[in-house]
Amino acid sequence: MATYKSETVGIAHPATTVFNKLSNLEGLGNVIKNIPEDKIPADQRAQLEQVQVTADTISFPGGPVGNITLRLDEVKSPTLISLVGQGTPVPLKMAMHITPLTPDTCEAHVEIDLQIPAMLKPMINGPMQKMTQQFAQMLRQVPMD
Repeated sequence: MATYKSETVGIAHPATTVFNKLSNLEGLGNVIKNIPEDKIPADQRAQLEQVQVTADTISFPGGPVGNITLRLDEVKSPTLISLVGQGTPVPLKMAMHITPLTPDTCEAHVEIDLQIPAMLKPMINGPMQKMTQQFAQMLRQVPMD
């Protein structure tokens, strides 16, 4: 198993607000589609436009492997939102960890666990770590209003 962990990012909103926004996948889908253009680079904007969301799944382009679908798996208010890969080429789990700091602020980091053969790990380490970091940075951009 390979684990990719983002840096911790500060978020200027209460942990409960962040948890409620991110654990509602349909609401998160609407938020993603409405992120201001100046907040997301053009190449990432094209990817975001291909995101599909239901009440308990989120699907996005996965390059040569096709779409990747994550299903809501475990939620613990206000600290954990966990999603698992559904029909992915390898077992996949993504978790967003939220840590309350003050009544008005929190921090978060993203972890992605993949079960991949050891020989493939060197080829995907860079792209997976980059994707994990980008996801964590996107958490800062999500409007909480």
